[in-house]
Amino acid sequence: MTSEIYPITDRMLTREDHERLLQQKGCVLWFTGLSGSGKSTLALALERELYRKGRVCRLLDGDNVRGGICAGLGFSQEDRKENIRRVAEVARLFKETGIITLCSFVSPTRDLREMAKEIIGEEDFVEVYVSTPIEVCEERDVKGLYAKARQGAIKDFTGVSAPYEEPRNPQVSIDTSKESLEVSINRLLSYVI
Repeated sequence: MTSEIYPITDRMLTREDHERLLQQKGCVLWFTGLSGSGKSTLALALERELYRKGRVCRLLDGDNVRGGICAGLGFSQEDRKENIRRVAEVARLFKETGIITLCSFVSPTRDLREMAKEIIGEEDFVEVYVSTPIEVCEERDVKGLYAKARQGAIKDFTGVSAPYEEPRNPQVSIDTSKESLEVSINRLLSYVI
């Protein structure tokens, strides 16, 4: 019933108003990679460093979001798409409010990440590919998800029984098995500040 929806966006404060108040530019860093690659670790460390530097930041993480705004969604292709669509819409709202938004999601296909970029806006979307090899991800797996997937207990697990499509041209690529957290965060800060 779109005929009964009356947006008020033309009367709201603008993105420029918010960015002037916060003295920063809103943007979205989209962390993608396999489970256990280091996405959340990088995003958490970057969030803390941005806070230390006086920047307003919001972290949206896969497990947290699936317990709230995306509760009830599974891991079918349709549900994965809806999960990423919802997250991208929320990230866009934060960005439009001048907030630096960090999104940490496996987002396994190029189509999903392209959809997120279109929703958020290409000029404000920084794709961060956490390219840590699957062998390292499996070693780090504190939840035992890879073992369960290899035993067939978890269906459609990315990297094992479901594909992961590497980004073609990410703005940042980080292999957390080869690069220290400090070096990675300094590289990421160059995109934000």
